[in-house]
Amino acid sequence: MSTAISANRLELLQVADAVAADKVIEKDLVIEAMEEALQKAARSRYGAELDLRATINRETGEIDLKRYTTVVEEVENEAAELTVDEARKLYPNDEIEVGTEFIEQLPPLEFGRIAAQTAKQVITQKVREAERARQYEEYKDRVGEVTNGIVKRVEYGNVIVDLGRAEAVIRRDEGLPRENLRNGDRVRAFIFDVREEARGPQIFLSRARPEFMAELFAQEVPEIYDGIIEIKAVARDPGSRAKIAVQSSDPGIDPVGACVGMRGSRVQAVVNELQGEKIDIIQWSPDVASFVVNGLAPAEVQKVVLDEDNERIEVVVPDDQLSLAIGRRGQNVRLASQLTGWTIDILTEAEESERRQQEFIQRSELFMNALDVEETIAQLLVAEGFSELEEVAFIEVEEIAAIEGFDDDIAEELQNRARAALQRLDDEADDERKALGVEDGVAAIEALTPQMLVALGKAGVKTLDDLGEFAGFELIEVGEGPLETFELTEDEANEIIMAARAHWFDDEDEAAAEAAPEDGVADAEKEEAPEGA
Repeated sequence: MSTAISANRLELLQVADAVAADKVIEKDLVIEAMEEALQKAARSRYGAELDLRATINRETGEIDLKRYTTVVEEVENEAAELTVDEARKLYPNDEIEVGTEFIEQLPPLEFGRIAAQTAKQVITQKVREAERARQYEEYKDRVGEVTNGIVKRVEYGNVIVDLGRAEAVIRRDEGLPRENLRNGDRVRAFIFDVREEARGPQIFLSRARPEFMAELFAQEVPEIYDGIIEIKAVARDPGSRAKIAVQSSDPGIDPVGACVGMRGSRVQAVVNELQGEKIDIIQWSPDVASFVVNGLAPAEVQKVVLDEDNERIEVVVPDDQLSLAIGRRGQNVRLASQLTGWTIDILTEAEESERRQQEFIQRSELFMNALDVEETIAQLLVAEGFSELEEVAFIEVEEIAAIEGFDDDIAEELQNRARAALQRLDDEADDERKALGVEDGVAAIEALTPQMLVALGKAGVKTLDDLGEFAGFELIEVGEGPLETFELTEDEANEIIMAARAHWFDDEDEAAAEAAPEDGVADAEKEEAPEGA
């Protein structure tokens, strides 16, 4: 009999060893799960309210089952608690106080079918929880790595991947569009997120993200791995086309050539992994214009015009290069925009020439009407780069006089006419402001021009309180801000708002000043009261 018991005990430890090795968790966690299962089975036999504790000897496998009864002031669970008086009656020779525990050894537990099934469920659940905790701890710090796995199954377009010691998922939107992964296929993917959820840790993989391509190049190009070549930006249309910008810290190493490899071997390895995705490798440049020109390759660019405030760039290409620059369904220009972070507008030479002519005509008409001059003079001003009345009105007279055919007298006359025209426009705008009901208090804010006041009035902003309710950014918000067209910075907009709110603080100061004398009189009366008494 003792031999059988000994064998069973050793078998218990062997099972714990096997489960721990299989699930890659600590043996102690498995034994603790077994102890909890034994306690649950014991309660089902002896009583659910009892305080039963089971321990398994880590060396011999011997099971020790005990019942604990605790001395308390007020009994809530009669099966596991005693009052001090009850304990003294049962154990008259013992020193008893609140908190004393009495331990009763119970006989070894005989497992029935139901008890064994319950124990198995408890052990399975505990082992699964330990396994999930191990998976999370192992993978939470691996976000940003590329990992390999085997496709386990495909559910509604989501691919479940077996990583060996964990499962991960490639969601439908994180896979390559035309890639058909099947059970048993080996797959490489980028770990972009690891989260703890109710059903356990979830490991999310991607084959569509730009970071995946960057990591693939780092694996294929030693210079990237060593830090000699840096990947500055990546833009992808997954499964179709991509652009990657690289820079070398060593002037003697061509970053583009290193990434392409001998006869294209390195880039071809990445292309094959990405199911034939076409990749443009581009030389990165700190100069935005050069970077955008490189990014639009293979299209040729004739000219670029930067709008740094709005991060927009206008690109002029030859007429026969337009379709190449835009790309199929706008793909080339879209990827170049993602790569550079700038909005790119593409024009042909013919379109740009036509637009320049229209601008020339419009500016010439502006000067002809506002300055009451002939077309020749207006065109000379535009040709010299003048585009607004303010430029003519407030520039140095010598610069206007330096225009061929002009002299000092003509320059002064043009300046006087420009200033008079601006004053006229301001007067008209001020009349319109008053007609719209914009109060003089708002007009008194120095930073607001008459034209800005008209724009505020049209937007229903007519009092200082109306204006004070805005936040600075709301004034200039694109598409909604009443002053969005006036090229104000957010700091300038904030100054306008603070000027509109200034009277709020003045009102508070006045109220405090009015209250102060009354308080002083009251205090004086209090001081005089004892003398009068």
